Amino acid sequence: MKSDSKQSANTLGDWAKIALEKHFQKTIQYEEDVLSDRDPEALHQMRVGMRRLRSAAKGFAPALDLPKAARHSQIGKISRSLGSLRDLDVLLETLETDYDQDALPEVEKEAFKRAIILLKSERNQAFDAVKETLNSEIYFSFKNSLADWLNNPTYGEMALLPIQDILPDLLLPEVSDLFLHPGWLLGIKTKKGKVKIQNLTETEVEELFANQGETLHDLRKQVKRVRYQMSLFKKFYGEAYSEYVEDLQEIQEVLGKMQDSVVLAETLARVLGCNLQETLPTLAEKLLENRYLSWLEWQPLHQKYLKPEIRDQFRLELLYPYSSSKSKKAPKKKKKD
Repeated sequence: MKSDSKQSANTLGDWAKIALEKHFQKTIQYEEDVLSDRDPEALHQMRVGMRRLRSAAKGFAPALDLPKAARHSQIGKISRSLGSLRDLDVLLETLETDYDQDALPEVEKEAFKRAIILLKSERNQAFDAVKETLNSEIYFSFKNSLADWLNNPTYGEMALLPIQDILPDLLLPEVSDLFLHPGWLLGIKTKKGKVKIQNLTETEVEELFANQGETLHDLRKQVKRVRYQMSLFKKFYGEAYSEYVEDLQEIQEVLGKMQDSVVLAETLARVLGCNLQETLPTLAEKLLENRYLSWLEWQPLHQKYLKPEIRDQFRLELLYPYSSSKSKKAPKKKKKD
């Protein structure tokens, strides 16, 4: 089973290969720039490529017979090393661009400068770890094994099934896991079987993050997995499907802003070995304010995807893919919100 283009791709195996090749090529094209540390964007793009590659390897697993070195668990190990460095880049960029140290009281400026110095030192260590990873046997084995597989792919029997016949079974389990995630239950109350969003204060939101912030972070990761998977198959669905993918991106971004604020506060407290409210109270208050604004931004999306009718429409959209060779359009979803 071979396919060199999307036009001739008809089976699950064809599309598995297309996805793996696309994300693999994107990943390795940034390798040299990452190792030379020339541009933070190269690291970001390589990390995204690895994440999407891992998602594709996991999502298409029923159709694939990948070598051990190229399976999603191995890809995850490499991706985590890139992620540690990228996270520090984001933290440093956020501190240096979004928070003006000149606006801080004099007593806080020295602590702020010291935090930047300490984070840059950690960043140097993380970069050394990335260089070690990209020069390791694990990475070379991954790269060579996947390149060999792409040149001579082997599949499981399920790979022979027409893509349209199996797409709902491929996508619906991921969406079900998303809708069943406990992160949707944070900040809501139920009464007589009905769900209602609570109007939480800034203090209540902060308490929620202190106790259950990791649950929201995990919800974001599940949103991202579903978005990556769905993005592969836009050509088999209509406008409504693309709108759901756009919503998932928006949810991922707003949850990401909340998480970035939490991580920044925790990291500053860790590197400075202090209580952030005592050492950098102005900055700490700004972080709290930004987190609450992001929480308010999350509420309309949260409300929308708690509605049973929206979830029903989402699931129904996945049930009926159509051939990309047909000119007809899939029916649009009805606007109910």
